[in-house]
Amino acid sequence: MQILFLDRIDSTQLHLKELLQSKKVLSPYAVVADIQTAGIGSRDNSWTGLSENLFLSFSFPLTTLPKDLKLESSSIYFSYILKETLQSLNSDVWLKWPNDFYMQDKKIGGMITNIVGNSIVCGVGLNLKNAPDGFGVLDIDIDKKELLNNYFANLEKKVLWK
Repeated sequence: MQILFLDRIDSTQLHLKELLQSKKVLSPYAVVADIQTAGIGSRDNSWTGLSENLFLSFSFPLTTLPKDLKLESSSIYFSYILKETLQSLNSDVWLKWPNDFYMQDKKIGGMITNIVGNSIVCGVGLNLKNAPDGFGVLDIDIDKKELLNNYFANLEKKVLWK
C-alpha cells in the first residue's frame, strides 16, 4: 500500500476522499498525519487531534474485500483486525461495538467507513500517547510505522468475515 505521510492536515479522511474523487490516486492508498485539526468521528462528531497519535485514512478497492464481507459490516471488520493487531503487540485494548477502541473504561479511538466510487475508505483516530480530558491512551509504546506495517499486513491476509 502506498502511504502519504503529512505533518499536518485538517482531516485525513476528507483529504483521501478528495484524492480518490479527483483520481489523483488509486486504491489501495493511505494518508497519515502527525497532527489532524478537524478529524471526523462517527455520527457527525469530531475527533480531537493531539500530537503523537495516529490519524489515518486508507482505502481498498471494493473488489478486493473478502467475498463474504457485507459492506454494512465493514466498520466492525476493519476495527476488529486493528484490535487484533494491537493485541498481538501485547495491548489490552478492547472493541466496543461496532467501532470504538477502549482501554478499560476510556475511549482511545474509533473508526469510520465510507464508500467513495469503487473504494471503501476507512478513517482511524487512535490515542497512542496523548488524550483529551475524559479519554484514554493505548497501553503499549509503539512506533506508528510499525503499527501501520503490522495492520496492513493483517489486512492483506483478507481474513473472511465469518
